[in-house]
Amino acid sequence: MRLNAFRSPRNIARNVSGITAGITLSLLYVATAAAASPSAAVPDAAASDPARLGWMVGSPPPPDRTLRFEDGSYFQFPAMRWSVSHFRQLMPTVNISRGLGAPVALPRQDSVALNQRIDALRFVPLGAAEPMTWEQSLAANYTDGIVVLHRGRVVYERYFGSLQQDGQHAAMSVTKSVIGTLGATLVAEGKIDAGKRVADYVPELASSAFGSATVRQVLDMTTGLKYSEDYADPNAEVWQHAQAGSPLPKPKDYTGPRSYFEFLQTVQPQGQHGDGFAYKTVNTDVLGWIIARATGRNVAELLSERIWRRLGAEQDAYMTVDSIGTPFAGGGLNTGLRDLARFGEMLRNDGRFNGQQIIPQAAVADIRGGGDKAAFAKAGYGLLPGWSYRDMWWVSHNPHGAYSARGVHGQRIYVDPKAEMVIVRYASHPVAGNAANDPTTIPAFDALAQFLMSLSR
Repeated sequence: MRLNAFRSPRNIARNVSGITAGITLSLLYVATAAAASPSAAVPDAAASDPARLGWMVGSPPPPDRTLRFEDGSYFQFPAMRWSVSHFRQLMPTVNISRGLGAPVALPRQDSVALNQRIDALRFVPLGAAEPMTWEQSLAANYTDGIVVLHRGRVVYERYFGSLQQDGQHAAMSVTKSVIGTLGATLVAEGKIDAGKRVADYVPELASSAFGSATVRQVLDMTTGLKYSEDYADPNAEVWQHAQAGSPLPKPKDYTGPRSYFEFLQTVQPQGQHGDGFAYKTVNTDVLGWIIARATGRNVAELLSERIWRRLGAEQDAYMTVDSIGTPFAGGGLNTGLRDLARFGEMLRNDGRFNGQQIIPQAAVADIRGGGDKAAFAKAGYGLLPGWSYRDMWWVSHNPHGAYSARGVHGQRIYVDPKAEMVIVRYASHPVAGNAANDPTTIPAFDALAQFLMSLSR
């Protein structure tokens, strides 16, 4: 079935296998946005618990509990609550080695009493009249795992569903911020010139929309592209991106791009570069290509070499790939929960961790400083007034100087410099867009910051 045969979000969810079975991580957004909307009746966190539902248990699992990548069943809610912790079982990936050294333990200061006090914290969700507790917010956001660091110590850590302490979870678009950090690092080191055109680094993109954009415009997503991420529109370019990046075989009559590299060369201009912020995943794929050209390493190799091996990570991470093994820079990262917390803590400490300067302080300062607020405002994020976007990070400009990495279905890294706090959350919310969980997430994180600061007084 061809893309233009779809006529509604319901049909998109029903016929997701018809796109040559071409679901990739790009299409994770599509499948979920189509399958569940804010008004859809879906089971709550307890009823959709993947451990309770028994997905992929047995040798073999029963037919009604078997999930497959090729037909899209793995990402239909509530099955996706199992899949986000098991992507490596279902699709091709590339490893991000932590190296051979001993992991660096995170100091702990958690206790039953402290956990109970945090669970009992109360806040009022955005747009609501009645308060809820921190513990209630975890279920409301379909949390799979959450860890909180205060002054570098673990003060809170919980796991739910299929995610275990030694497991890995999909970071979704949090990947963009990790890759953006690599980009900011190379800019700070002078290995990439943010003022140069993309075509200066990747001549193959000269005739595409990206060719005339600067690296800075790519980093801050102010490129003018004819590229829609309207997942309910079957003709949106995000579908073509997903089909090109799928590692599965294409139909015999398929003549389109067969890799991320090939697809990026087809993106056409629309509007003017620099006019406004527009969140488009392909910018991060282009950044990944620029990084590979500038360093001779793909983003998975560079992430291992420059960061993961130096963090004292507990586990290898991994990234999903296309049919020629290209890591999906826009959303393919999978990590352990605490390792992503180490990454966030490194940023909170101006790039230092494990007794060494891992990334330049100037790179962290550039991220924290934020981007163009007026450009960001044009994108119309009603729940994020006064925010900006810089180096693929979401910068709040609140009194604490907090900034975030954000991924669909509730993934987060949240760094609050004033509160000396880092929160990392993995989740499997049935609604892809963060507008569904921001009303509880933003005030919950603010409440915890205020609580932790009160402990320090």
